[in-house]
Amino acid sequence: MMSRYGQLKQQYEELDRRYARLYEEHSELVYQYRQMKEELAEEAQQRQEVYALHQSGRRLKHDMKNHLMVLSSYLASGNYDEARAYASEILDKLNAMHSYIETGNTLLNHIINEKLQYAREQGIGIKAEIENLSFAAMSSLDFAALLGNLLDNAIEASLREEERDRELELRITKKQGYETICVKNKIADSVLRENPDLLSTKEAEDDMHGIGILRIKEIVENYHGMYDVYEMDGFFCVAVFIPA
Repeated sequence: MMSRYGQLKQQYEELDRRYARLYEEHSELVYQYRQMKEELAEEAQQRQEVYALHQSGRRLKHDMKNHLMVLSSYLASGNYDEARAYASEILDKLNAMHSYIETGNTLLNHIINEKLQYAREQGIGIKAEIENLSFAAMSSLDFAALLGNLLDNAIEASLREEERDRELELRITKKQGYETICVKNKIADSVLRENPDLLSTKEAEDDMHGIGILRIKEIVENYHGMYDVYEMDGFFCVAVFIPA
């Protein structure tokens, strides 16, 4: 017959196993809840951005009839300089607007549209080629930190250039089993020649590329990926490769 101590010990061990299972299930539910909450917040933000863009488009369409009437009036009266100036003003307004980028990835949508909108507002020309990729191997936090740092570095570095020379390129594509992100920003002078290690210190505050580079390397290496930093055709380029 099992002793009283043995019975209590057995009951304790069973309760301990049940507690461990329940705690694990609780932790998983908390994680899922937080993930769902983040996704809902991102979806709400995306809806607001799309709605704002739609409203801007409606206002522009409504105003265009009046703009065309003004232009027609200038041309009919032979005021060609005024017509050119007015047309130029309209084009500036059109260029200030941008299409909402839809990738199928809510988090990717939010980061790209927020960062690129800010870049445009700073007078940075944008070229983007973006495939519908999930980056499913990465956690949302790591992916946001990676893409955010890449774009922030390029934008901050672009702001060091003359406004007429500010240009940024973003490419998100899949190549040979890797989901890749390549961010390029135009530079007047070589960054790697002056600061090959991309150090970011108080003594080198003018070098914005060093900010975030260590974090980018850490994230990429955690996912057994690769990264490359190089200069080509007057652009500073950072490319990362994450196994799909």
